[in-house]
Amino acid sequence: MIARFLWLFPPLFVLLWSTGFIGARYSMPHAEPFTFLAMRFALALVVLVALALSCGVGLPRGRAAFHSMVAGALIHGVYLGGLFYAIRHGLNAGIAALIVGLQPVITTMLAGLFLGDRIEARHLAGLALGLCGIALVVSPKLGSGGDLGFQTLAPVFAAAFGISIGTIWQKKFASGLDLRAGTALQYCGALVPTLALAFLLETGEVDWTGELVFALVWLTLVLSIGAIFLMMVLIREGAVSSVASLMYLTPGVTAVMAYWLFDERLTAVQLAGLVLAALGVAVSTRRWTRRQVPPTA
Repeated sequence: MIARFLWLFPPLFVLLWSTGFIGARYSMPHAEPFTFLAMRFALALVVLVALALSCGVGLPRGRAAFHSMVAGALIHGVYLGGLFYAIRHGLNAGIAALIVGLQPVITTMLAGLFLGDRIEARHLAGLALGLCGIALVVSPKLGSGGDLGFQTLAPVFAAAFGISIGTIWQKKFASGLDLRAGTALQYCGALVPTLALAFLLETGEVDWTGELVFALVWLTLVLSIGAIFLMMVLIREGAVSSVASLMYLTPGVTAVMAYWLFDERLTAVQLAGLVLAALGVAVSTRRWTRRQVPPTA
């Protein structure tokens, strides 16, 4: 059943993932980053546990639970926490997007080392094109880099490495779990460090506006559940490097959304970057086919 619609998953994932940056724009003025993420992860955890139990799916235990929680702490906690924290504390969003744009390169290299994924010339060419495309898309937003100190650069580099290592960990140790139960444990793993950092570094004050509630619901249901489900299926069914290269499309798609929603101007350079990033993904993934995996219990 999934194989029939698998071709739809990559574009749908890119579309949903790109809305995360729009949702962050709505939420960030009303809540501190770790406080907001803790609320988001807790809500996603409750929804997924309820969904799993209502479908008669038990939560994994032991080593399987541990691996899912580690993957979640990296993919959700380190990635989103580092990105939100850096932007909140003064890093230019364009600089942040450019640094996080290194993620497909990092993931491809790690997949070759630890998963045995074959790295071909087309992968490297696609990664280079995609990175150049991202640079063009975010170039109008670079200007002043904002605060380029250790406080902002360390978290955003941690975000890029966090989602890369988390993707490898998920593929190697936890890709065979039920999506509902496995993703629930991911958010349990992400909630622990996020909640601890919220208590240690933040006041916990929340301005409950309509914008915040909308952002919380959207980012929880559409991103933390919908987009992540798609991402987990893509990781399970294909090469990790091909999945990672899809991330190159998100800055351009986000720029188009911002143009529609916030009347942000799209320059010719940004449009050229979007085309270049799309070309990079096409080059990197053109021979990507579904990999047969043994059925799970």
